[in-house]
Amino acid sequence: MPVITQAAVAGRPTDAIRNHWRRFFVVCLILFAATAQAGNAAEDTLPQVWLNPGIYSQHFDSSKGLRNNNIGFGAEVLLANDHALMAGSFVNSNRARTHFGAYQWRPLHWNVAGFRVGAGIAIGAFDGYPNYRDGGWFVAPLPLLSIEGKTFGANISLVPTVARRFDGAVAIQIKLRVW
Repeated sequence: MPVITQAAVAGRPTDAIRNHWRRFFVVCLILFAATAQAGNAAEDTLPQVWLNPGIYSQHFDSSKGLRNNNIGFGAEVLLANDHALMAGSFVNSNRARTHFGAYQWRPLHWNVAGFRVGAGIAIGAFDGYPNYRDGGWFVAPLPLLSIEGKTFGANISLVPTVARRFDGAVAIQIKLRVW
């Protein structure tokens, strides 16, 4: 029988959940430090090519045993300051292979401490989620925040919870500029 703690009964997070969120924030700080080492803002030469090793996702409900380290490979091509294309593959939170292709529209721009920050939306086609269309393809929009230094960057998205289909998360994708 599971042990129910006083904190769980009162609706407060347990130490395990707090530790999970602490690890998430440490990863965010490391990512920020990695992009901070890039120094100056990304050059304005276009197109730009960025590569990434997949996605790290911090799920809102960590009690479901979902995979957070969604390792894979992806590429992003920045065509103009507002427009980018993405494609790749990763092992998703349900431990299945996902393929994707997406278009980014980032109409909002800021220069923060020498970093280019863009906000907008990514509209993509995804597959591999067993609870939705038996793993078949679907189209989904996701809010996107992009932070880019000269060499390193990160894309941050919010994946909403959709009952019995998707488990919500904050998704972070680290990227390396190769061209």
